[in-house]
Amino acid sequence: MKRNNIKKVRVNNEVKRALTEILDRELRDERVHPMTSVLSVQVTQDLKFCKVEVSVLGNEEDMAETEEGLNAAKGFIRSRLAAKLNMRNTPELTFVMNDNIDYAIRMADLIDEVIREDKSESRD
Repeated sequence: MKRNNIKKVRVNNEVKRALTEILDRELRDERVHPMTSVLSVQVTQDLKFCKVEVSVLGNEEDMAETEEGLNAAKGFIRSRLAAKLNMRNTPELTFVMNDNIDYAIRMADLIDEVIREDKSESRD
């Protein structure tokens, strides 16, 4: 593995860890749902931009409010990130909402429903 790739993985992991801590312990915006988690972080090679993939365990309204709250608190989150990490540049954050967990839960519920229907039909 190249040295740059190792550095990029390490930077991504550190930014993810710091963002998770900031969202859990320091951010006090009521719009941000308490069951918000950082799924992945992708920092550009020049450390100027960062794409943060966030998931919310809740409905679509909770996701929309959380996205609004995170975008409103970008400055605070970035300043706290700069204080936690010793980096040349603190990346500008872009939050992307991920609804894969909701999708997986819905699909599991649908599968369970089909299984129940099959069992009831096989009994008849």
